[in-house]
Amino acid sequence: MTWLITGGAGYIGAHVARAMTEAGERVAVLDDLSTGTAARLPDAVPLVRGSVLDRELLDRTFAELGVTGVVHLAAKKQVGESVEKPLLYYRQNLHGLTVLLEAVVAAGIRSFVFSSSAAVYGTPDTDLVTEATPCLPINPYGETKLAGEWLVRATGAAHGISTACLRYFNVAGAARPELADTGIFNIIPMMFDRITRGERPRIFGDDYDTPDGTCVRDYIHIEDLATAHLAAARHLQQRPGAGDLTLNVGTGRGVSVREMADLIADVTGSTGLAPLTEPRRPGDPARVVASNERIAKELGWSARHDLRSMVVSAWEGWCLHHPEAHRR
Repeated sequence: MTWLITGGAGYIGAHVARAMTEAGERVAVLDDLSTGTAARLPDAVPLVRGSVLDRELLDRTFAELGVTGVVHLAAKKQVGESVEKPLLYYRQNLHGLTVLLEAVVAAGIRSFVFSSSAAVYGTPDTDLVTEATPCLPINPYGETKLAGEWLVRATGAAHGISTACLRYFNVAGAARPELADTGIFNIIPMMFDRITRGERPRIFGDDYDTPDGTCVRDYIHIEDLATAHLAAARHLQQRPGAGDLTLNVGTGRGVSVREMADLIADVTGSTGLAPLTEPRRPGDPARVVASNERIAKELGWSARHDLRSMVVSAWEGWCLHHPEAHRR
């Protein structure tokens, strides 16, 4: 069986490609390299450069590589940008998925894993978010992921394709420094960036109804997320026609922003830069933590890495890409 990973040269995709390859799965990657890097991929993994919007390329790739399953990660994923450019996000994330699924159906492919997001839930008012928690996305990014799930499930039901939609929570860390996330969009790299410039890291709001007043989130190590994809892919492979799965991928453990800031200060040796508290950001829920019961039951999967290893590996990757950080 050959799995095609779309977006497989990106931060998450490269980890998934490596995890599946190291587990003995045959893997190929389709990526337009707009944000991905070919050097992230194992040497034995074929790379097809192109977009999921290119139907002719998809048809040719499926036929030439003998693709029998797809892991779809290629997407635009920045919340703020999605608010500014909703047309771009709907075209890339939803129309791109439509073109890809049309090609999947035409090729007779029977397994499809979809990269979704906890953004489908919006601002849930619950201690633990289960897969049955109402989905009320509050931005175009989350909307495209929720609509994408609908499309994947409907296509699977209509054409006998086994599908899995994986709802990621907060992803961080790196399997090795060269695979680290180079963007500055999430809390850990945002704090690293401030610390590297000798500035105090920022905390947005300390008056939430949480133990220390700051937002609580569920952080998942990228290596654990990669093994969740492997488990989902093998589940679909072993159970053709099994229908659809919708699964949270998190740890079930909440970590406050202040706790994260304290850990980052310890790991980076920047305890002298006390966090700067600023006003809340609009739309930030007080607590978003995954229930991981369903994925444990369905796939026998659970997260294995702790929070410190996540931050340490992320910092090692940051220092590789930002040598000036070593001088702190």
